[in-house]
Amino acid sequence: MKYMVRPGQVSYGEAIGILLLENFAPFIPGDTANATTYRYPVRFERVPGLSVERIFNHDLGMYDAVKQAAGELKREGVRAITGDCGFMAVYQQRLADEFDLPVFLSSLLQLPFMSLLVGSKKTIGVVTANSKALIPDVFSWAGVTPELQKRLRIRGLEDDQHFVDAIIDEKGMLDSELVEKAVVERSVALQRENPQLGAILLECSVLPPYGAAVQEATGLPVFDYVTMIDYVHDTVVKRRFKGSM
Repeated sequence: MKYMVRPGQVSYGEAIGILLLENFAPFIPGDTANATTYRYPVRFERVPGLSVERIFNHDLGMYDAVKQAAGELKREGVRAITGDCGFMAVYQQRLADEFDLPVFLSSLLQLPFMSLLVGSKKTIGVVTANSKALIPDVFSWAGVTPELQKRLRIRGLEDDQHFVDAIIDEKGMLDSELVEKAVVERSVALQRENPQLGAILLECSVLPPYGAAVQEATGLPVFDYVTMIDYVHDTVVKRRFKGSM
C-alpha cells in the first residue's frame, strides 16, 4: 500500500478535532475534553477568548476565533470538527458552510434524530448547564424546528451550587458524586413530571460521565456529546468487517 504526505502535516491518525472553550475545570474521563474518553485518537484546539460567559451570551463576535481554530484542526488533518459546548450551535451553520468537511459543534444536533427515534407522541428531556441561556434561537441554530421545540422538556444545572462553582465559576475542584446526583435528580424529575418522556439529552459536554447513572435511574435512552462524536467518527473512519459464515 502506498501513502502520500499531506503538506504541512507532521502527525496523523486524529480523525476528530474538538474545539474547546477557554474553561479551566477538572475534565474527568467521559468528559468531551478528556482524551481518555475516546476509543480512538482525537485532537484538541482551544478557541482563545471563548469563555463560558461569552458562549452563554451567544457571542457571535467570537466567530472569527472559532473559524481560525477550526482551520488549524483542518490543517492538522482531522476529518470532522466538533465542539465542547452545546451552545456552540450559534456557530454551527456558518462554520459548516465554510468548511469542506463535516462540522457538528453542538450536542443539540441530535434532537431531530431523537425525535424520530421515539415518535411524535413522545417528549424529550434536555438537561443543560444553563436553561436560562438555552433560548429558542440556540435550538434553531442547531436545526431544531419550532414544532420540535414544543416537545422539549428542559432542566438546568445553573441552580446547583457545586456545578456552578466547578464548571461555571472555575473554582478548581469538581466532586463527581455531587454532579452525578444533581444530573440524576433533574433527569428523574423530568421523567416524573412528563410520563410521555421518550429519551434524554445531556447537553453539556461535562455530563457524559453521568449518562449511565441517568439511564439506570430512568430506564430511558440517553444521548450526550460522546454518543454524537462516536457516531460521526464511525462515518469518517469506516472499518472492514471480519468474521465467519
